[in-house]
Amino acid sequence: VPLGVFWSLILGLVWLHLLEVPDPSVVPHYQAGVVAFGLSAIVELLGEPFWVLAQAHLFVRLKVIAESLSVVSKCILTVTLVILYPHWGLYIFSLAQLLYASVLVMCYVIYFVMFLGYPEATKKSFPVARMKALLPSFVEDETFVNWKEARLTWSFFKQSFLKQILTEGERYVMTFLNVLNFGDQGKCDGERHFCMRVAVTTLILVYVIYYVFFQDDVAMAANVLELLLKLVLLIGFTITVFGYAYSQLALDIYGGSMLSSGTGPDLLRCYSLYVLFLAVNGVTECFTSALMCKEEVDRYNFVMLALSFTFLCISYFLTHWYGSVGFILANCFNMGIRIAHSTHYIYHYFRESTHRPLSGLLPSPALLLVYILSALVTAFSEVLFCCDKGWLARLIHVSTGALCLAATLVTMFCTETKLIHFVRSQ
Repeated sequence: VPLGVFWSLILGLVWLHLLEVPDPSVVPHYQAGVVAFGLSAIVELLGEPFWVLAQAHLFVRLKVIAESLSVVSKCILTVTLVILYPHWGLYIFSLAQLLYASVLVMCYVIYFVMFLGYPEATKKSFPVARMKALLPSFVEDETFVNWKEARLTWSFFKQSFLKQILTEGERYVMTFLNVLNFGDQGKCDGERHFCMRVAVTTLILVYVIYYVFFQDDVAMAANVLELLLKLVLLIGFTITVFGYAYSQLALDIYGGSMLSSGTGPDLLRCYSLYVLFLAVNGVTECFTSALMCKEEVDRYNFVMLALSFTFLCISYFLTHWYGSVGFILANCFNMGIRIAHSTHYIYHYFRESTHRPLSGLLPSPALLLVYILSALVTAFSEVLFCCDKGWLARLIHVSTGALCLAATLVTMFCTETKLIHFVRSQ
């Protein structure tokens, strides 16, 4: 938390005084927004010990409920204030973010206050007996710093920092190098949220939950990895195939001609492809992170450092050549390299065993054929019926996609029986 306060102050000053500030007449209350988002980050850090405890002891329901309540509260407040007080500008989103962080922390605090008072905590040999034990304290007969744990923490910090660059690097390029104006940045970010918010949030929850399973015995890890790979691959294929033909229509319904004209549909199509890379990389990297020792984590950090530098350079040059689409292409390249590194690690990990979890990357031939046919049919339907030929033509286009999606799901249920059983049971 002290480090969080320090960096919030430093980065707040950077955003307020060193970076370009939007016109106050167009974006009012920008300074208050920067302060509020820094404060919300500090509030969220207060709940970190509770999050770690919940994660370590598989309190999955707590995590789901806490995050759901936080997101719902944030959305309700945002919509209410936008309708009632639209002139508040960034105040609305700042207050909503503060509410999100506060509700999240309060959910964890209330749960653990109640849980530690029940006999169930003693029965489970829970390592924390009182809430006070979660506060910083000096322990007798121990050094001030446990250097073994400190070095491990430093390794994971470096990895998290590099992953942040690899995951959000294009935003830093946009912010610090001004390769896009504020309008293009807004359009790019809006489409990123439109395409990826539900998919990415769902996938992240899957990765967090199954991280623990990967640390169990080899047979269970191999089985879970194979089925998770196939699951996220099929989710990614579905979004990519149908996202291509329905990007323009979705944007036109969602944001009107402001989003559906120009590069908008191409941006969303690229994001649909990016979700496929993101899905596969999430599972493969989750597996490698769960099983790497400290030395392997340190070696991986060097790989990620090289990847980060390459990714930032590619993002810069591709943006100059292809505009905002270049950012997404750079992300796809970045994810492809990370997938290759993780699959190499997985292959060597299981090389001496009888398990071959990477076979999960291969859908059935029948399902692949249906995906290809669906892509061709929906693309042809878009040319004929979308998106300036009236609502009847749009309805025909949507019906075509619905039939293709139904055929895809039926084929999936018939050919991927092992995966369907896994989804139902887990």
